[in-house]
Amino acid sequence: MAPNNDPLNKLSELLSLLPGVGDRTAQRLSYHIGRMPTRDAVALAEAIKAVTENVRQCSVCCLLSQSDPCHICVSPNRDRSRICVVEDSRDAHAIETSGSYKGLYHVLGGRLAPLDGVEPEHLSVEQLLMRIRKGDVEEVILATNPDMEGDTTASMIKDALEGVGDMKITRLARGIPSGSHLEYANAAIVSEALKGRREG
Repeated sequence: MAPNNDPLNKLSELLSLLPGVGDRTAQRLSYHIGRMPTRDAVALAEAIKAVTENVRQCSVCCLLSQSDPCHICVSPNRDRSRICVVEDSRDAHAIETSGSYKGLYHVLGGRLAPLDGVEPEHLSVEQLLMRIRKGDVEEVILATNPDMEGDTTASMIKDALEGVGDMKITRLARGIPSGSHLEYANAAIVSEALKGRREG
């Protein structure tokens, strides 16, 4: 058994803090990193350091970005009359990859999950309402994931938007299988879901 100050143990502990990485996976990854050429391991460490030092949340849309405001919020080529509301920056990335959306985004930073302690106040809903009150938003696209928590989150946002502005509220079409996540959908499916979006 390795001592507590063993670097592999320390790396395993830190890796196990990542979502979806259990103790055994963390241990396997740490041993894999231990066998990597020094050059590759150092490059990995430097990439992690660069992310922590240079990536931040956009103060407008909450997207993870190297700049604040992010490149999407400042782009003159984006349709400012549409805001696509997503749970996570990864979902916005999936939509961007599809190439079928040219509006703005708003990242909630999660979804309602009361059993996990995630309540409406933990999401960036107030920031979304402030943006809508300021601008000429014609459509809010609710692009939460098609599962129970995503649907509950979308309903909560729709209720919060009542009376805030005179805009259309739409949802992605159900081309994305129920229970799946946007970040895993291919570009064609995301594109079709955007094109087929419906009111409410």
